[in-house]
Amino acid sequence: MVLLPFKDRNSAGDQLAHVLGSYRGRAGLLVVGLPRGGVPVAARVAEQLDVALDVMVVRKLGTPGHEELAMGAIASGGVRVINDEIVGYMDIDQETIEIVTAREREELERRERVYRRKYKKINLEDRNVILVDDGLATGTTMMAAVQSARHEGASTLIVAVPVAPQDTINALYNAADEVVCLKTPEPFSGVGMWYDDFCQTSDEEVMALLKKARYRMREVRKQ
Repeated sequence: MVLLPFKDRNSAGDQLAHVLGSYRGRAGLLVVGLPRGGVPVAARVAEQLDVALDVMVVRKLGTPGHEELAMGAIASGGVRVINDEIVGYMDIDQETIEIVTAREREELERRERVYRRKYKKINLEDRNVILVDDGLATGTTMMAAVQSARHEGASTLIVAVPVAPQDTINALYNAADEVVCLKTPEPFSGVGMWYDDFCQTSDEEVMALLKKARYRMREVRKQ
């Protein structure tokens, strides 16, 4: 039974891993977390399914004046997704979109440099990829991640999250091959509302989780 709120991201990851248990042993399986908050969740899933962990950097394009509202998102590989409904409703012009995109691309590239300094990107081609985040609101960042993974050649894409609104999950059914969501509460309000502990995840924590996962997989190969 899934109970809300989740204690923290680790607890949410454990519950998500339990539901994803049937994927264990699937050929070419890889878990990919969306930094930063999705990585602790993804790490627990990867550990319990006994597969490798990687990250895909995505950045929300926040609406000016309403930064938590995504007017779009960008992801590794030059992918950009625009939420036309939000852009139209908020009457956002193209120049503003480009300015926000440029700013967020700088942060995306910074994180790519930090995370890839020690841990080379795992090739997604012909892999069965589980994309994990700590939750979704509009789903725009996950949509960008799905498009990026498609572009990189993933054969099957499974979106897996602890919590999201039902309309967001419905939209993702059209983009991913499979979607797993533990809870779709209404009214939704925001991802952080469904966690007791929703403190920010740092770059250092992401790096530590990647290190632990790479070490675990080396140990597995030795057996």
